[in-house]
Amino acid sequence: MIKSLCTILLTVGLLTGCACSNDTAVSENSGTAVLCDKVLPITGTFVNLAYQDVRNKYTNPVSSDMTDPLLWQAKVKEMKEFGVEYIVFMAVANEGRAYYPSSLMPWHYPETRTSPVDAIMDAAADCGIKVFMSTGWAVDQDDNLRIPAIKNRQIEMMTELAGLYKNHPALYGWYLPVEDCLGPVLSDYAVSAVNSLSQKARQLTPDKKILISPYGIFNSDFSDPRYADQICSLKVDIIAYQDEIGCVREDYPLTRLRDNWKKLRAVHDRCGIEMWANCESFAWEGNTNDRTSALIPASFSRLLSQQAAATAGGAERIISFMITGIYEPSSSSYRLGQPHWSNVAYDDYMAWKSGDRYWSVVEASLTGRYGPLATEDFRDPRWRFYEADESLIHDMGEETTLKSVLVRMLHSRKDKILPPSLLSLYTSMDGENYTLRQILSCPAFPNDRHDTFVDNVYLDKFEPVSARYVKISFNADSRAAFDRLVINPDLD
Repeated sequence: MIKSLCTILLTVGLLTGCACSNDTAVSENSGTAVLCDKVLPITGTFVNLAYQDVRNKYTNPVSSDMTDPLLWQAKVKEMKEFGVEYIVFMAVANEGRAYYPSSLMPWHYPETRTSPVDAIMDAAADCGIKVFMSTGWAVDQDDNLRIPAIKNRQIEMMTELAGLYKNHPALYGWYLPVEDCLGPVLSDYAVSAVNSLSQKARQLTPDKKILISPYGIFNSDFSDPRYADQICSLKVDIIAYQDEIGCVREDYPLTRLRDNWKKLRAVHDRCGIEMWANCESFAWEGNTNDRTSALIPASFSRLLSQQAAATAGGAERIISFMITGIYEPSSSSYRLGQPHWSNVAYDDYMAWKSGDRYWSVVEASLTGRYGPLATEDFRDPRWRFYEADESLIHDMGEETTLKSVLVRMLHSRKDKILPPSLLSLYTSMDGENYTLRQILSCPAFPNDRHDTFVDNVYLDKFEPVSARYVKISFNADSRAAFDRLVINPDLD
């Protein structure tokens, strides 16, 4: 079957790129164009030393010695190559044992060996990376600061850590592991817990930054005047909000996130606190938000959309939970991460960062160069649905020199909507006789059990040809959804 896609196609040349400002993010009802010249890269990552549960199956597997200082020397170097400027310790103790040379508790590593915290700090200093030191955990990942003994132990740890590292060249600040929910409004308890730890940190190290990374953007009540008041009352320097795309707090979380970043930017303009984005790079091997389900790498197509949303919303920096053990180089001498797919995700990110043509065109689509696009929700009316083995025809209106075509497709396995596995490009002058120009195989990234994002196919491996009509034929195992073809997408 052949269907026309004329009503949803755009020919390049009608739009130009725009500079980014806080007033240009497009609302959820307007599409995904975000109107920024360049997407911010990921320049920070969390480091998690403790194996806590199955979520850590690939990030710090039980089969690896995560206290080995040689491992961390290698991993810090890899982080530097990735572009990391900030390392954030999730925790430096777990279940009453320390990953640093503590006098408060026994050690998680052999006494004859350099501690993993020291190894990371020293390697970071050598690479020019700044480190946020954690104040946890007093017990474990479920530390409850309402319990006086927990709060007191975190303060004791902070005091001891300041004595060990306050003059270390890599120490940039503190990470307070008080990950309370922002929504609907941050609690008085959370504000008090953060500020009591902040007060101690200021006393011990007055020149160091203080970072927190709360969750709950998805159910924040921005209309409540107390919402901004509570954030502004926090005595911190940086809030790196978890974007919750990996955690999938909503069925289609990217659709509202763009507007929510803009609302948070307005709050931070009032408060004077730096607003960072903590873009979650992971997906789930099993169920979401389940301690018996492993974290695995998300498609870079999804992560780049997260980066674009944070950039358009006014984030000053993007960090991620997390890079090591999720996005992994295949050349690593200490292999972590899900086999193969963590390497694919890493290679995709590095290709984008190096200016690869395909990823540059995808980025341009996300930053508004080619106009407002459909959101990551199959109910958006801009998506057009097709069954298997169909063809789309576009009349460009006049004879055009065709050099390349970008095809945008919805990827939502949970809704049984997937990109076609094979696309073929044909051209014609009369709309009757078509010539095959390119066939492209486009296998779907498999870690997609819970996610909805946009996949792109870029067809440019053919000689420029004069044509009026473009036909895209495809083979699909399920329904396919397209919102736009972009003819000859430019980057100038």
